[in-house]
Amino acid sequence: MSKKAIIIGASGYTGVELARILTRHPNFELSGLYVSSDSQDANKALSDLYPQLKQICDLPLQALPKTPEKLTALSQSADAVFLATAHEVSHDLAPLFLQGDSKVFDLSGAYRVNNSEFYTEFYGFNHQFPELLKKAVYGLAEWNAAQIKQTDLVAVAGCYPTVSQLCLKPLIENNLLDLYQLPIINAVSGVSGAGRKAGLTTAFCEVSLNPYGVFNHRHQPEIATHLGTEVIFTPHLGNFKRGILATITAKLKANVTAEQINTAYRQYYTDKPLIRLYEQGFPSIKAVEFTPYCDIGFAVKNGHIIIIGAEDNLLKGAAAQAVQCANIRFDFNETAGLIS
Repeated sequence: MSKKAIIIGASGYTGVELARILTRHPNFELSGLYVSSDSQDANKALSDLYPQLKQICDLPLQALPKTPEKLTALSQSADAVFLATAHEVSHDLAPLFLQGDSKVFDLSGAYRVNNSEFYTEFYGFNHQFPELLKKAVYGLAEWNAAQIKQTDLVAVAGCYPTVSQLCLKPLIENNLLDLYQLPIINAVSGVSGAGRKAGLTTAFCEVSLNPYGVFNHRHQPEIATHLGTEVIFTPHLGNFKRGILATITAKLKANVTAEQINTAYRQYYTDKPLIRLYEQGFPSIKAVEFTPYCDIGFAVKNGHIIIIGAEDNLLKGAAAQAVQCANIRFDFNETAGLIS
């Protein structure tokens, strides 16, 4: 029997990717698309905004109810709720949907770190639900599947943190890195990572290749918290639509070999269908765009390692990983709806 799913924030780039996946998912029935009550997209068909979805997903974008009672009633009609909403909005909506016994998959940062002070410092709002923070499971699917199976609230990992952690965690877990020298993560994202809302810095004629959030990007503490070690993280905005390419430099412990690195990656990822390891060459954005994969390659020289990781920021970095977590939670095939 199919599980009913709804998407809140369905008109954004991540929301439409969720709709595309869930429409064709063998185990989910996409039963509703919602946008904020004041959205200009309300009452339009999703395929009017995204013509590539005509005859695939023509569902209307409904205005989200305003009262807690109606929101809770809405949650009772859905087995899974995907929140493709701003952090503050997810913060407020998640408790209401959980009251209705829905399983909530939040793609914002509102529940990713179990520390209320984190949100005051890095997100600019006071978190009102510390008990939910304790219950939320961080949705890095390849690493937290056992916990995801047991929770009702999955805080899907951020796009930059996903590729960064997938590249580094096997090496840290196997104690192969000299962490007295902090890993350095330089990552470039396509403009879709900034969302659908128009802005001067993301206008076609303005986009170049430039760093942003230097030493103060909110994904740095997310990465550091879940890796268990500090990192130096510098994001960049590239003049392309989608995808993330991360170049990570780290110091190896004495006498660590490339074969040990290979063994660590194979140990953790051989049975993980959405991780592709490169024996030769390096990943690229071209190889991963429009796919649910994270590709990883590396090179070792003079006691250092350079790791190249690539993913589609809207898919493995957001919508595909959210559905991957939902598949795990409902005990479906982990790649259902993601790989044909």
